[in-house]
Formats: sequence, structure tokens, C-alpha cells
Amino acid sequence: MLYNGSHSPEFVDSTLLILNEIAVSDLGHYGSDEKRRLGFSAGIQTKRAIELSLAEPFQIIHLVAEQLQRLDIRYYVGGSLASSYYGIPRATQDIDIIAAIKTAQVTPLVRAFEQGFYVDEGMIRESIRNQSSFNMIHLETMFKVDVFVWKNEPFSVEEMARRKAWRIPDQSDRQLYFASAEDTILQKLNWYRLGGETSERQWHDIIGVIKVQSENLDRQYLNKWAKSLGLSDLLAKAYKDTEPSNTP
Repeated sequence: MLYNGSHSPEFVDSTLLILNEIAVSDLGHYGSDEKRRLGFSAGIQTKRAIELSLAEPFQIIHLVAEQLQRLDIRYYVGGSLASSYYGIPRATQDIDIIAAIKTAQVTPLVRAFEQGFYVDEGMIRESIRNQSSFNMIHLETMFKVDVFVWKNEPFSVEEMARRKAWRIPDQSDRQLYFASAEDTILQKLNWYRLGGETSERQWHDIIGVIKVQSENLDRQYLNKWAKSLGLSDLLAKAYKDTEPSNTP
């Protein structure tokens, strides 16, 4: 059964405010009152779209996170769901989770999910051996959850240590963990490069996080790991594309 309710009203409202500010900032030729009115209108029109496009994946991620936490498996949400959380929300066809699964946890993990998901125990064990990924399919919605096995490597260690908890409203004992905004940008840059630097969606996700988070970003951390991961040129391009003169 899906987690009760649609996408968090608090999250939708906070996203609406962000979208409103972005809309306002892009209406430079209007007076301040007119900018506020037009920006708010743009945000209102987007609110329902956010609810519809993100409700389902967020319901499913609640289900997955609850079981991972129950089994004491450390994890964080990445990919387009994380970039929607930090940047400009958009519809996504799957969910990316990075999880530190141990071999001893595989059987209880399968038992936890086998009623509501398609899950293959052999695939999970192979993914742990190869430090790769496996997927689970939510049977009711056919939504795909890609689970990447966490690697005990310097950057991955940093990502896990810097994950951010988002508490579920009115449920103080429940929370979701997301990759930090900086690590979301770095991972998106990496996927953009691996994809031949052609994915407009990946690039828009990156620009969206940088623009929305803006001064909240730890740019020293971003620059350090972009250099280490061979992504400095792409990060510099992303910075340039978010400068006011280059923003549509």
C-alpha cells in the first residue's frame, strides 16, 4: 500500500515559493509590484504540476526508505528526485538510491520488499560483488527504483557523510535522506559527461540546482571534488550558464 497522501504540502509550498522567486527574478522589465503579481501567478500555475509529477515517486520512496531504515541500511536519494528537491522540480520515470547494503542484509531486504515489489535476490548479491546496481519494480505502479551499491571510496564516503535529512511533516520519527545539493550537482555532472554531454535534461537539472541554491552552495567543496573527478570544465560551464547575462 502506498504511503498515505500525496506529495507533502509543505514541500510543494516551499517549492512554489522558490519558483515564485525565480519567476520574479526573470521579470526585470516590470515594476516591483507587477513582478510579484506575475511571478506569483506563474508559481500558482506550476503548483498542481509539481503535485502530479512528484506525488507518485515520493510515495514510493517513503516505502523504500522506511524498510531500509528498519534494516539499518544507510542510504540517500540521488538523481532527478534529488535535483527536483534542491532545484527545479520535474517529472521523473525512476528513482535513484545509493545504499550501503551488506551481504548479510540481502535476505531480509528481499523479504521486506517481495510483497509489493519485483526484486531479484541473485541480482542484488551480484551487484554487491561487482559494486554495481540493481533495480526493484513497484508492482502497483510499475515505477522503477534503481539501487546503486555504495562504494567505500573517498568521494562516496563524503557523499554519505554529507547526506541531508528531510523530516516528514507531523512525523518526527520519520525522515528521508537526500544527497547534498553539492553532491547532486557533481553526480549530475558526471552522468552528463558519461552520456556524451548531450542530455538537456541532465544539464537543466544541474543549472536548476545551482540557480535555486545559489549562495547556499559550498563552492569550495564543489571546486575541490570537480577537480578530483575531472569535472572542473563542466562545473565552470555550469557556473557561467547561471550568470544573469546567460539566464533566459
